[in-house]
Amino acid sequence: MKEVMAIVRMNMINKTKKALSAAGFDSMTCRKVYGRGKKKVDYELINSLLSGGQIESPEVAEAVSEGHRLVPKRLLTLIVNDDEAEKVINTIISVNKSANAGDGKIFLIPVSNAIRVRTSEMGEEAI
Repeated sequence: MKEVMAIVRMNMINKTKKALSAAGFDSMTCRKVYGRGKKKVDYELINSLLSGGQIESPEVAEAVSEGHRLVPKRLLTLIVNDDEAEKVINTIISVNKSANAGDGKIFLIPVSNAIRVRTSEMGEEAI
């Protein structure tokens, strides 16, 4: 079994859920999260501001103000059989790929066991 964790844009969550459901993956957990990627912060601009400098360009002002801002995203988690993980990943990528920074991340994690509380079924039967 594998756990597929995907972080996607807020405006793509409904399309992603519909695509996963159409591909046969209805069971998932979804939650709102905040984070940021690897976008570099220009600390020289920040230092200039702290020393009383003025920002002339709106683009520069935006870059400085967003330097430490956490961006709202959605985190999807699915537990699937080993042979289904690639299909889930490809489905998520096909819906969310726009070739722009911030499209998201997908993590694949091995799961050693699963237990259904109601019936005590274990392993693949539980998912």
